[in-house]
This record gives sequence, structure tokens and C-alpha cells, in this order.
Amino acid sequence: MPNSEKYALRLDRHGWLQAATGVSLAPSPNHDERPPRQDAFLLVMHNISLPPGCFGGQEIIDFFQNRLDYRSHPWLDRLRELRVSAHFLLRRDGSIVQFVSTHRRAWHAGVSTFEQRERCNDFSIGIELEGTDTLPYTDAQYAALQRLMPALRARHPLKAVRGHEHIAPGRKTDPGPAFDWKRFGQENGLLRRQLPR
Repeated sequence: MPNSEKYALRLDRHGWLQAATGVSLAPSPNHDERPPRQDAFLLVMHNISLPPGCFGGQEIIDFFQNRLDYRSHPWLDRLRELRVSAHFLLRRDGSIVQFVSTHRRAWHAGVSTFEQRERCNDFSIGIELEGTDTLPYTDAQYAALQRLMPALRARHPLKAVRGHEHIAPGRKTDPGPAFDWKRFGQENGLLRRQLPR
């Protein structure tokens, strides 16, 4: 991982990544205020591909910005009524797209529970990995996580990381068995208690 300044990531005081190589902003309207005095302390990992198993297109960004062309593929029509977002998308090539300020509540977790607390959107940051449950994630995506994590930890009191599958068991399965939790933890200096069991 290069240590060059151009690769370092920082969140500004508004919760947006500052301009950097491999980073773009695509603001989503799908967010609202966190509860009063609530900071994010949980990181939630997801995966997404639209249509399923297809990578590299504009569809994920369009979906989070409520302008997806549902007629472009028969599968997409089932998403028509959904209004969702995440804070970040990590593409297969390692590029990072930010949709929502980390100070705001993105709509990524849905019905969910962490340590007996419901509504994980209230206290979490959501990261979408472009991928599927079963296809290995790319080295570039793990490197992007390694770039992003210090910026998030410098701004928010993150104490744990979970998959969507852990906070919504039986309803969600991502990021799935393809995500290497051990590698993620080792590369980011996380303790075992911060990771899923």
C-alpha cells in the first residue's frame, strides 16, 4: 500500500472524503439525521451488483440516486419502490464512491439489531462492496478498505464491524462467505472482538 500523500484519505468536518486519487462523490438524497448526540460506532459491510453478478456499470450509482432505468434489465424492476443508500461503494477496481456524509444516517441496514439495539442505521456507517456473496472480492477492494479505515476511525468512534448478514440474520446474507474477515482484520489492525464471531 503506497504511503504517498495522494493515496491518504481524510474526512472533512462535514463527513465527506476530501478530493483524492480514486475517490468520487455521488450524493444520494436517501439519508436523514441521526438521533441527537448519536455518532457512528458500528461499520456494516454489504455487497451489491446490479443486475446481480454484473460489475462496472452505472446502475449502483443510479440506484442510490433514485434515477435507475428499471427498463434496462428485467431484474431491476423489483427495485422500483426502494429508496436506499450507503455511505460508500468500493468498486472492483478499488475506486471509492461516497454517497452520504458519515455524519448523516444512510439507509442501508433496514430492520437490524446489534448488541440488543435495533435500527442499526442510527449508529452505523455502511460500506457496499461491488460483488456477490460467493465471488471473491478483489485485492483492490481490500486495499481500498485499508485506505478508508484510518479516515473513518479518525473521525468516528468505531468499535465493531459486522456484515449485513450478522445484523439482519435470516433476511440478509451479505457480504457472504467470499468476504475474508481474517484478512480484513489483519490489514486494518482490528481486534478479534471487533469482528464477527
